[in-house]
Amino acid sequence: MSEHSLEKSTPVPWRVPVAVHDIPEEGRHFVLVPDSDTRASIARLAGLRDLPRLEADFDVTRHGGDGLHVVGRVSATVGQTCVVSLEPLANNIEENVDLLFIPKSAADSLATEVEKSNARAETKWDEPEALVGGVVDLGLVATEFLILGLDPYPRKAGVVFDPPKNLKPDGGPFAALAGWSKDRNEH
Repeated sequence: MSEHSLEKSTPVPWRVPVAVHDIPEEGRHFVLVPDSDTRASIARLAGLRDLPRLEADFDVTRHGGDGLHVVGRVSATVGQTCVVSLEPLANNIEENVDLLFIPKSAADSLATEVEKSNARAETKWDEPEALVGGVVDLGLVATEFLILGLDPYPRKAGVVFDPPKNLKPDGGPFAALAGWSKDRNEH
């Protein structure tokens, strides 16, 4: 989720910016519920039929002097379409969130150190996120975790895909040439 990939490619419909200086030392609790228009925009962005429920429950605490730690849960009811029967269905999503945000300069330094220490620098899921401008967008975080929690191939309970019965087997791409060879040898 490095540097909020969603934000770079598409306008984000749900913004809840929280600045480091707005979070007291003891932390702050956020319960976020977008309105119906915002949910409709998120549903379009995520390719959902509808999004009747979306909630984010976050505890945000300071990390060092200029970082933030976001812990919580994103839960939703999403309207999808069964990939087998094409009937509408509803799925529930529960995604845990545990992210550490540090200033962009510190995150860039950390990434450079990882690249130097490891020739095949791989992204680690527990690496800190870049805190750009001292602000974390909790709406963006919730939207990304909702999308990460979606079933890419939703299927209604009990629905089974039965492939079509092939009555005449296909001879393959060279079936027409098989007869040509026999005809040529007989002449």
